[in-house]
Amino acid sequence: MAVALAVEAADFAGLAKYGLFGALGHQEYLLRAEEQLTALYDHGLEVHLRVLEAADFEDYCSALGLDPRAPAARVAYAGDPELAGEPFVYAGEPLAELVPVLLDDHRARVRMSVACAALLGALGDDPVGQRRMAAVMRYVTSVYLALAEGAGEGCHLLTLRCHGPEDGEELTSAVDVCVEEGRLRPAGRDAEAFCVTLAAGVASGGEGALLLHGDPSTPPADGPPDGSPGGPAGGSAGAARSGPRVRGWALAGGRLRPMTAHEVFDELADDAARGLPFPPGVVPQPGFPLPGFPEAGGGGGPLG
Repeated sequence: MAVALAVEAADFAGLAKYGLFGALGHQEYLLRAEEQLTALYDHGLEVHLRVLEAADFEDYCSALGLDPRAPAARVAYAGDPELAGEPFVYAGEPLAELVPVLLDDHRARVRMSVACAALLGALGDDPVGQRRMAAVMRYVTSVYLALAEGAGEGCHLLTLRCHGPEDGEELTSAVDVCVEEGRLRPAGRDAEAFCVTLAAGVASGGEGALLLHGDPSTPPADGPPDGSPGGPAGGSAGAARSGPRVRGWALAGGRLRPMTAHEVFDELADDAARGLPFPPGVVPQPGFPLPGFPEAGGGGGPLG
């Protein structure tokens, strides 16, 4: 059974005009939804959840010629087979705990859907495109595992931004990479979205940057090289040694190469200019080598 929930107040308000919720306010609606979900779960029914997003629901109804006021439209939207990835299965959690996780899942699905469209646009869906897609996905999986291995113990943040070579749409993704006793902990939908986003950048010959933010609770084993930001020429080496490490890789022409420490610092500064926080006490460090894309036939395009 599939259920779509208007968990955000803005979506609830935008959809209330269609009479989907009767006279209920948002909090009353959520309480009733929790009661219904609990009853379904207690009866042994598997419930698949998705976020009921006002603009997306309206676009969906418009594309399929459905009346958004009709219960059938909401049922169809909840069970839409085009939804990216495996279903989100309700496991009996209280709604207060469930909503943040469901929203994170929804945002990862959106990123994955956008990246999948870019990936298909770059490769096509014919047999040749499918073979190339398989090669790209194998490659980005090997990159993801190499990043996790190089990150070491703890929970680290991977961020990615990339766009096509001809003013393509910018794609972004982020995932927490957690390594415990040498084992990579599953990261679920965020890891899927990250890999598909990187695959789209690789396949399209895109440009961008990938940053690995070290676990702040794990002190770096060594300081930055002389002359790097935060090193002897850029500040107090002793203070820098206590801050989190950030390593980086530039994506150029669909290929990843390690950044220098200065390039990592510049990328962090660019992120700050875009409104992201600059990590306090950060120690920019060069990226380490990553697996190279297996070129086919010696060609010079994004896929060899």
